Amino acid sequence: MRGFTGVAMYHPKNTHNWGSLCRTAYVLGVDYLTTIGPRFHPQVSDTYKSHRHLPVFQYTTFDEFYRSLPYGCRLIGVEMTASAVELREFRHPEQACYILGAEDDGLPPGIITRCHRVVRLAGEHSLNVAVAGSIVLYHRMAMAEAGKS
Repeated sequence: MRGFTGVAMYHPKNTHNWGSLCRTAYVLGVDYLTTIGPRFHPQVSDTYKSHRHLPVFQYTTFDEFYRSLPYGCRLIGVEMTASAVELREFRHPEQACYILGAEDDGLPPGIITRCHRVVRLAGEHSLNVAVAGSIVLYHRMAMAEAGKS
């Protein structure tokens, strides 16, 4: 697959979910992981210990993270907003970093407006961050294998 994929979590709250998302990211071939805020620690739910195999970047603020996005990278928010594109209709960019918010607050409006695109999953209720992120990453991989990304 051409390009690269990153996953960012804004102020992760539930460390178990973050560990599960790291594990899925590693299994699905993500190139790097990022946390924004003070809550990252390796987790027992990440049985592959992804931080040993993938770069993990830690930023204190969103602005610091945003300035450090790789050249050409499109920031894709994953959030339940009215303006978001349904994931099943989304064409993934070749170079992307998917940003997810914490389970309690999601992504703040100021971050959503700075995303190049925002996607949402089907359904009326939010999923936990590990599940939502895993679905988005799997969709990216499946679309690339089908030649549709």
